[in-house]
Amino acid sequence: MKNNKKNFVTKNRKAYHDYTIFEEYEAGIVLVGTEVKSIRNGQINLKDSYAKIKNGEVFLVNCHISPYFQAGISNHEPERERKLLLNKREIRKITKHIEVKGNSLIPLRVYITATGFIKVAVGLGEGKKNYDKRAALAEKQSKREIDRLRKDNY
Repeated sequence: MKNNKKNFVTKNRKAYHDYTIFEEYEAGIVLVGTEVKSIRNGQINLKDSYAKIKNGEVFLVNCHISPYFQAGISNHEPERERKLLLNKREIRKITKHIEVKGNSLIPLRVYITATGFIKVAVGLGEGKKNYDKRAALAEKQSKREIDRLRKDNY
């Protein structure tokens, strides 16, 4: 049996606030050695990052991986474009969805699998309008209030 335990390194919380995610993909990522060590230390930020398709390949843009403090002169560039590894079938499907205006490919999570590989969960999403964000926030607050009242009554 395969062990599917995932060790989450970081999540892009802003992605769920700014986008309605309707499909998720798991992608490998091409990294150099010092980037792997920095990610294992939790030194990665997905806040303003996104994925784009260039020449039939998917690249992660604006993802900040801090330089590894023990690397010395052979350190990596913190915000370089990094290639994501997806099947051609998945890339064609994503390309069709991205061509629609308002849809984007957003990194959601970075995690380490049980076998030690670093993976990125990317999601196809449609940008939310400001009134959608406010409605989602109001719904979340009312749900929290109801749960709190239920807890107090029991």
